[in-house]
Amino acid sequence: CSAGIPFDGGLRCLCWKILLNYLPLEKALWSSLLKKQRDLYSQFLKEMIIQPGIAKANLGVSREDVTLEDHPLNPNPDSRWNTYFKDNEVLLQIDKDVRRLYPDMAFFQRPTDYPCLLILDPQNEFETLRKRVEQTTLKSQTVARNRSGVTNVRSSSPLKTTPNSLSEYEVLPNGCEAHWEVVERILFIYAKLNPGIAYVQGMNEIVGPLYYTFATDPNSEWKEHAEADTFFCFTNLMAEIRDNFIKSLDDSQCGITYKMEKVYSTLKEKDVELYLKLQEQNIKPQFFAFRWLTLLLSQEFLLPDVIRIWDSLFADDKRFDFLLLVCCAMLTLIRDQLLEGDFTLNMRLLQDYPISDVHLILKKAKELQDSK
Repeated sequence: CSAGIPFDGGLRCLCWKILLNYLPLEKALWSSLLKKQRDLYSQFLKEMIIQPGIAKANLGVSREDVTLEDHPLNPNPDSRWNTYFKDNEVLLQIDKDVRRLYPDMAFFQRPTDYPCLLILDPQNEFETLRKRVEQTTLKSQTVARNRSGVTNVRSSSPLKTTPNSLSEYEVLPNGCEAHWEVVERILFIYAKLNPGIAYVQGMNEIVGPLYYTFATDPNSEWKEHAEADTFFCFTNLMAEIRDNFIKSLDDSQCGITYKMEKVYSTLKEKDVELYLKLQEQNIKPQFFAFRWLTLLLSQEFLLPDVIRIWDSLFADDKRFDFLLLVCCAMLTLIRDQLLEGDFTLNMRLLQDYPISDVHLILKKAKELQDSK
């Protein structure tokens, strides 16, 4: 896997599921485990995406009773409506981010072949997440307007152009849903199940390549369950890298600051001249390595290249030590330009990385690994 997994026959999808500890090594256990997890995911959908009140109304309780017991202005923090409104805040943030996933590719805007029947079934009154967002349009319009001006380091990207408003997206007919809506649901359920971290900008960039890989699986039996499988693989991957997203851990030994410094200490070991040059220009690792490490390089390269890099990252038995070496390789491959450039030029190089050949980068990282 480390040397790159062939796409043929859905091999990559299978390998990633094993490398991310979703599937056990024992092949005989796969079908029962997959059935169990996919059923569990359906359960999550039923519990977390259905509007409060509907479930009770369907149980024969009249609407008035539900409203009396728990109306939208109920100040009680345990009120289901209170939870509903809080969820909407998280949902608007997720919605804003997933709509702009890989805008240079049509994939995420296209309808999925497997819309979620549980939610889109006309027999029930479930509210889709897209409906919820539309009902909160007042907020989402201001979100859309601010969007092109978002300067958050976790979202600014050299490779992506941002559409200016929600109206630029084609609205799919009823009963259809776009791939980005599936990603939105995955992130929303993750946020509900992990209230300690909920949703942090950038998680959309981690779930995107996973979902794309599973949703383009040549094996249609697996492809049909891309949503549930992505959810569990994403959850497992986040369990390993979530500390990068938790601000309060930034300076702890498991936090992102420690990892960024590790990039520099590794560079110092491998190329002291380049290390001293960056130090002298006061180019701190957080100016570029923060994004590289937190988002596993998903914003530095085109999607097929990101997927190839992830083959090597997921196959790393030391779990993301190899990522530090890839970052060092990226620095050493442009060392001549960095040694000649001034602060401004070098910052531009690092924030909009010039080399697109990921095979060259991975080869260099492997050399650095072997030279230990």
